[in-house]
Amino acid sequence: MTTAVPGGDAPFQAPRYGAGSLADLAPSVLASLGVPGEPNALGLPPVRRACVLLIDGMGWEPLLAAREHAPFLSSLIGAPAARPPLTAAFPTTTATSLTTFGTGAAPGRHGIVGYKVVVPGTDTVLNQLRWGPESGVEPEEWQPLTTVYQRAERAGVATGYVASAAFEGSRLTRATARGSSYLPADDLTSVAVRVSAELAARERSLLFAYHADLDSYGHVHGVGSDHWRVHLGQVDRLVEQVADALPPDTALYVTADHGMVDSDPAQRVDLEADPELGRGVRVVAGEARMRQVYTEPGAAEDVRSAWAERLGPAALVLTREEAVAAGYYGPAADGAVRERIGDVLAVARGAATLVLPGAEPAESRLVGQHGSLTTAELSIPLLAATTAT
Repeated sequence: MTTAVPGGDAPFQAPRYGAGSLADLAPSVLASLGVPGEPNALGLPPVRRACVLLIDGMGWEPLLAAREHAPFLSSLIGAPAARPPLTAAFPTTTATSLTTFGTGAAPGRHGIVGYKVVVPGTDTVLNQLRWGPESGVEPEEWQPLTTVYQRAERAGVATGYVASAAFEGSRLTRATARGSSYLPADDLTSVAVRVSAELAARERSLLFAYHADLDSYGHVHGVGSDHWRVHLGQVDRLVEQVADALPPDTALYVTADHGMVDSDPAQRVDLEADPELGRGVRVVAGEARMRQVYTEPGAAEDVRSAWAERLGPAALVLTREEAVAAGYYGPAADGAVRERIGDVLAVARGAATLVLPGAEPAESRLVGQHGSLTTAELSIPLLAATTAT
């Protein structure tokens, strides 16, 4: 059951780890492929081959709102074997979600707990999406869990990772997808051709494919824009082409890393303009819909009170301990991971954004945003097409 967030309004929900979250998808797929010891929480049927196609930013609610632009995806939504939507992990952001899928674990275990976090013991902000070498943080140490690809390969299941050549060898890829064969594909046509060829060439396999452009259109133009809807139609054709070319005994699962909301300029909060929000604060990280606030020693409660008062209905403000105890990061967060989470969290409500226009000028101007726990950001599809008998 989905649990309401304390202090939140009706559409403000928490992830369903263990009962229908992105963390449950890869282990369930591995179990369906016969990999021993993997829990099949989603009850996926047995197959010889499986492909998970993750469309960045294709949230369940935005998809439903634009389903007339995606006739093939709509047919999967209405199919007799249709499955309920999953929840993303928290925060609802790409780095966290790709790691959640790639490890089959909640963020409290894998440690990628947001877009931007502070490296413990320093004031250094680590951007866990772009993750340049200047950070000095090695992915294999920062995220030490065995990946689903490594577990599959050890069980005799061949794996492949289809995504843009720009991400090959990146630090995020090393953290989330080590153990897989990287298969570059830079556009929708290349993804369709690569996925179809790889599935046909392998007898027992797990293929993961990632496409980023829908998220980009949402950020720049909004999920209510013509740009987003037109590109959704192109994604729809991609899914149809892959589904039509599936070899026998194969399942295709289509999902996302998060949804998105279109921000409201009237609800934009400039965090840099209010000196009260800076008292007792060392660093503000995170992103516009989920800020992680790192405080001076002993200042967390005072900062929490000040932020709650100043932000009012724009955000749910809570301490790290409250967020961990509520299970937002999973059943537990170990000590090393816990230290990466902000001392205070500000989780945006409605269409509010918590911006840093001086430090983040481009990001502060984006129309579409994500990171929070509204259903528009948290709910993601799990659509299936199969040739299994």
